[in-house]
Amino acid sequence: MVRHNNVVPNAHFHKEWQLRVRTWFDQPARKQRRRNTRQLKAARIAPRPVDGPLRPVVRCPTNKYNMKLRLGRGFTYEEIKAAGILLPQASSIGIAVDHRRKNRSQEAMDVNVARLREYKSKLVLFPRRAGKPKVGDSDAAILDTATQLQTKLQPITISKPTLEVRAITEEEKSSKRVYVQLREARAEKKYFGVRSKRAAELAAKEEEKKK
Repeated sequence: MVRHNNVVPNAHFHKEWQLRVRTWFDQPARKQRRRNTRQLKAARIAPRPVDGPLRPVVRCPTNKYNMKLRLGRGFTYEEIKAAGILLPQASSIGIAVDHRRKNRSQEAMDVNVARLREYKSKLVLFPRRAGKPKVGDSDAAILDTATQLQTKLQPITISKPTLEVRAITEEEKSSKRVYVQLREARAEKKYFGVRSKRAAELAAKEEEKKK
């Protein structure tokens, strides 16, 4: 007999699930089609880099992810000006521009300015019309040897901090209360304000008693 207020069993086992199975037999053909599309795009935008325009290094929002670096939408006006690049020229030489982003710190701005200067030093400018170069275009010898960049354009490099390794001293070996010392240091830091206030109040009371 059914006890308590439970759900009445009503299982659905007559759904004909064989007719609704999702197959994936076109996956190899999709892979080939994506590869062909990438090759067509590379040929269409040549001699520009396959990875697209240069983008800045930014930090992810919120406290949970702000330690991670990623590529942003575009460089700010201040970063482009600091790198010595004209604003109308930036988008024409493969630099993404974002008029909405703001520079919140000098350190982040310096990183992106250095990124722009590195890009500018390696940039090869082709003339708009073949055989009619203008001021600022690359030399003919450089143009003959220039190839399209097939890899990532200036990938993000994260420098890991170097740790200094040293031997444990005899004084540290003889100390058996390391954990207790850490706990005491944490407590001293936590209650420093309260204890100093209490000590000041006691000192004031002692002076009043002397009077």
